[in-house]
Amino acid sequence: MKPLLLLAAVSMIPLAACTQAKAPRATLDCPATQGDLTRTAKAADGKSCTYVAKNGLEVDLRLVPVTGSAYAALDQIENGLLAQAEIADAKTLPAADTKAAPGSADEAQRIAQQAAADAGGVASADRSGASDEGVDVHVKDDKVVVAEGGGTTRVNLPGIHIVADEEDDSASVRIGPLHLDADGENAVIHIRRDVRLKGEALSRHKRGIRATFISHAEGPQGDRVVGYEAGGPKTGPLTVAIMRSKSDVHDGDDVYGDIKRLVRKNGGV
Repeated sequence: MKPLLLLAAVSMIPLAACTQAKAPRATLDCPATQGDLTRTAKAADGKSCTYVAKNGLEVDLRLVPVTGSAYAALDQIENGLLAQAEIADAKTLPAADTKAAPGSADEAQRIAQQAAADAGGVASADRSGASDEGVDVHVKDDKVVVAEGGGTTRVNLPGIHIVADEEDDSASVRIGPLHLDADGENAVIHIRRDVRLKGEALSRHKRGIRATFISHAEGPQGDRVVGYEAGGPKTGPLTVAIMRSKSDVHDGDDVYGDIKRLVRKNGGV
């Protein structure tokens, strides 16, 4: 029996070593190129570097220490980005173009109708009047209820909460970790989720975090997009790629994939 116990104990050593926490990253790995991104500068201390894409998108990759919580550190970055954007907007005239921004009420209305179709078997494509009259989708007595009327579309289902108001062209979307708030000219997207760090796939604890923040606004000088992609251990430091662009940034874009690869590689998520 003792030899078997000894063998079992020895066999656990490699497994324990695999799940041992790695030391926090001290410097960034900043390759000269990452897909469509080209490095333009690198700090001597290795804690930051900058990239530019052919479409003009600028990326500031940096290591951000965490004092308190990772979420508080991300809040501080978001507030700084929005404040800088507001200062830049204040230097220009008010926008004359009021077309709906991506993810505004029209888009939220479409998502709501699709949710109604998926959940309640409603063919939204055949409900030509639903967009004008408004749709209310909710759960009552464990059943999905779809009601029409009014100028606001509402969806309240487990894990899905959408409110779209046609009168002011505003929308609020909550689907799992995705939060989207929009009006006629602006849209803000938040995605935050706890994740496991690399090498800890079998761990019960999610010691890492991944986050996305994108703020899109329309102005007289064209579109303005600021945001970040972030990842790393909750205790820090976080790897944060801050983005600035005059054109929209979509999750499916190749350059956005390059940004995420930089963050994942350095953040260990």
